[in-house]
Amino acid sequence: MRSDGVRSTVIVITWRGRDHIDACLDALAAQSRGHRTLVVDNASDDGTAGLLAARPGIEVLRLPRNTGYAGGLAAALPLVDTPFVAWLNDDAAPDADWLEVVEGNLSRTTTAAAVASVLMTPEGRVQSTGVRLTADGHGADATATGEVFGFCGGAALLRTDVLRDSGGVPPEFFCYYEDTDTAWRLRLAGFDVVRAEATVTHLHGASTRPGSALFHRWNEGNRLLTLLRCAPAGSAVRELARFAAITLALPWRRLPDAPPNLRAGLRLRVLMKVAVRLPAALRARRRIGRMARVSRREVWETWAGR
Repeated sequence: MRSDGVRSTVIVITWRGRDHIDACLDALAAQSRGHRTLVVDNASDDGTAGLLAARPGIEVLRLPRNTGYAGGLAAALPLVDTPFVAWLNDDAAPDADWLEVVEGNLSRTTTAAAVASVLMTPEGRVQSTGVRLTADGHGADATATGEVFGFCGGAALLRTDVLRDSGGVPPEFFCYYEDTDTAWRLRLAGFDVVRAEATVTHLHGASTRPGSALFHRWNEGNRLLTLLRCAPAGSAVRELARFAAITLALPWRRLPDAPPNLRAGLRLRVLMKVAVRLPAALRARRRIGRMARVSRREVWETWAGR
């Protein structure tokens, strides 16, 4: 389907989203700005497919298996024919002027390639105003006003051509850090990421369980892969070595009721994942380096630890 007359395609990724995606789609239908809605169904088996089929005004790309958030975005990106593309979680309900505000922010500048939204909890607490880069390379939610390194992938708007030119979305990440990795590549390509007062209510973790063992495996592994792909070599190697050293020391430390991210077995699986994907990460690093207009060191020194 062509998207004549609209500037944005909103991609909603869902997996077993029957219990919460209605609120997301209702909020999109109420937007003050016209748009195209493309829902990627990651092989849901809970009745989500039937719910989507009964929805007017949306397109559905149903995948044969669960490819995660990153895989769903990567599958949808070739189908986007609008200047802007929005990422939206299926458990997020944007305010009626959300798309109008983020489009306005991106239209007013040629230096920015992405706009971060303000994500709020249902109780009214600020969950994220964007992503900050910590001193050890984590992409952490920012909760204050001011400049941000990147955007939270739960609700953001990007320039479609810049996203494609900078390498798209890494499908192998499955979920978590696809937004931070993308922000890194946009920054290296010489573009800014800005934040907007565009509010989205976000349940957070409706499809995953933040703090679970699986969450930490994805989160820690993808953080290290992002650094290997994008960060200065010294910073990436230092953080990988630190992660390995802490992992090797854990069997000799007595940590009763240790959280999942301080369990040696989980961390060893993370290191195995990174080892298997290291050749591909280094190939991606070379591609990203060839496209870069700003040095990795400059991005790191400007943003890490702010």
